[in-house]
Amino acid sequence: MKNNYVTDDILNIGASDNTINLFEGQYTLKNGMSYNSYLIKDDKNVVIDTIDEAVTDIWLKNLEEGLNGEKIDYLVVSHMEPDHAYNIGMLAKKYPDMKIVGNQFTFNILSNFFDIDNVEERKILVKEGDILDTGKHKLQFFMAPMVHWPEVMVTYDQESKILFAADAFGKFGSLDVDEEWDDEARRYYFGIVGKFGMQVQALLAKAGTLDIKTICPLHGPILKDNLSYYIDKYAIWGGYKPEKKGVYIPCASIYGNSLKAAYKMKEILEEKGIEVKVDDLDRCDWAEAVANSFKYLHVIFIASSYNAGVFPPMLHLLEHLKDRNYQGRKVGIIENGSWAPSSGRTMKNILNDMKNIEIVEPMVTIKSRMKENNIEEMKKLADELMK
Repeated sequence: MKNNYVTDDILNIGASDNTINLFEGQYTLKNGMSYNSYLIKDDKNVVIDTIDEAVTDIWLKNLEEGLNGEKIDYLVVSHMEPDHAYNIGMLAKKYPDMKIVGNQFTFNILSNFFDIDNVEERKILVKEGDILDTGKHKLQFFMAPMVHWPEVMVTYDQESKILFAADAFGKFGSLDVDEEWDDEARRYYFGIVGKFGMQVQALLAKAGTLDIKTICPLHGPILKDNLSYYIDKYAIWGGYKPEKKGVYIPCASIYGNSLKAAYKMKEILEEKGIEVKVDDLDRCDWAEAVANSFKYLHVIFIASSYNAGVFPPMLHLLEHLKDRNYQGRKVGIIENGSWAPSSGRTMKNILNDMKNIEIVEPMVTIKSRMKENNIEEMKKLADELMK
């Protein structure tokens, strides 16, 4: 357990699942997933959240080793999603004197999952700013509704200056994999939390009033150094702002002709000194395409026509973006169709339903394969997009 110590008396008793390759049934995992749970050793021992079913055995071993024969006095429930709350019922049965700490929404949802004996006598109902005194530690609670369920709350330890941040500041990936934080944290954020940018900004405003030295999320590494970097990333993401001034080109191509146009567009833009990222939506991870759409300042959507609409990989991307409040971008459209091109109209209609999306003209229409006149139009589109 030595390597799991956050401080002298706070342990991460969580575990990583290196076998899982799909999170929440939809997000592809490249390097597994971590599930964090924390034990605070004090006059009153506190567990902050339980853990996913898949790694219960490891978690129980870590918990018992950390307790070293002592009991649990309080279980703080930050989030009722099963990857963190799966073992609440078991823990309540194993430690019958343990109090359960949560807000009103927590207990409303708790009864959906568990039948806990004497739950009314065992629950400690907290609201914004309330403090739980465990001896040395003073745990203060702040509500974070819709980041990303309505019952979510974060816990600030006034003694260690740790923010137990629930799902905020989390990322995909196992803790025993050495990888950059940004890409998997961005993909995690926009996949899972991205719809709720306003609520994320509200949480950041609360965090800004606290002296935070460490951030302990429920997924991903514990953050101790250069915290402003991670907080700034969340401010950008929560504000739906771009991180890069380049152009992202997602392309949905049936036979490859639209994809050829995507790479020609990339060449045109790069000749202007512009950074460009192309994704083949037929083959790339959709959650990464969503993250890239938010990452870049400009996007050019390129797609083949299909059933009088747009080829499904592009339709799926646009629906995911709309669902996550995609906004504040300047975009271009290139459509392809052999007899009655329809993808441009379809893409435009979906984009027009989003907030503050400027669609730049000309919309380029390719008939089956790219021709010289299309290339000239693409050059005009590049010029207009970059004005």
